[in-house]
Amino acid sequence: MSRHVAIVTDSTAYLPTRTMERHGITAVPLTVVLGDRALEEGTEISTRALAQALQKRRPVTTSRPGPAVFEETYRKVAESGATGIVSLHLSAELSGTYDAAVVAARRAPVPVRVVDTGMIAMALGFCALAAAETAESGGTVDEAVTAAEKRAAGTSAYFYVDTLDYLRRGGRIGAAQALLGSALAVKPLLQLADGRIEPLEKVRTASKAIARLEEIAAERAAGAQVDVAVHHLAAPDRASALADRLRTRVPGLADLHVSEVGAVIGAHTGPGLLGVVVSLR
Repeated sequence: MSRHVAIVTDSTAYLPTRTMERHGITAVPLTVVLGDRALEEGTEISTRALAQALQKRRPVTTSRPGPAVFEETYRKVAESGATGIVSLHLSAELSGTYDAAVVAARRAPVPVRVVDTGMIAMALGFCALAAAETAESGGTVDEAVTAAEKRAAGTSAYFYVDTLDYLRRGGRIGAAQALLGSALAVKPLLQLADGRIEPLEKVRTASKAIARLEEIAAERAAGAQVDVAVHHLAAPDRASALADRLRTRVPGLADLHVSEVGAVIGAHTGPGLLGVVVSLR
């Protein structure tokens, strides 16, 4: 049984399964409540089923994992030989997941450092990868945390939504609330700032908003070596086209990930979401 520093994150990191397996990263699932059914993200509800439910205006909510789920995860990871755990999670401004992990960490059989990355989606995923790579090279818990925090500080997330209605319903709209009065007249561009969803720009049409999203991402990546992720919900053609354009516009591109978000983010953004994460190496 190997002795190592283990990395735990949650399902909103949206890391590819093969990537998690290769780096030994464990993801704790959040839950989507569809009607009266509680379903684990990633295994019990598909993004297609979610999109269909949202389009039919069925009630959809999300919930954090309970401390007991984290306790069980930490126990299993410790039994695999981990001498310490770094537990990296989506912004505490958006979910109580971090708080549940903190409670569980107090009862874990090995030391656990719980980190509120202030991120979500592959912005969180890139932090988990940075921590895992540090741990794989023999780094300590503190060194893995430092690597994750450094990556978070150099990561930006921008996204376009067809409507603010889903964010409003889920209570995740933050300062973007100010856009609601003109929501019918604009296509909003949003950003993740200080762990919250904040307004970035108002654009008149979807095509102009997506073009501006591309421009912002290219500007953020200029002159640096970066990893980029393009996310979508029920908009694969848009995402693929945007990714192709970014490949030509970002000379310092190292890795490019294109993926559909899972049900938890999708429940709060709705179909048509298009997001870009730019992460400095």
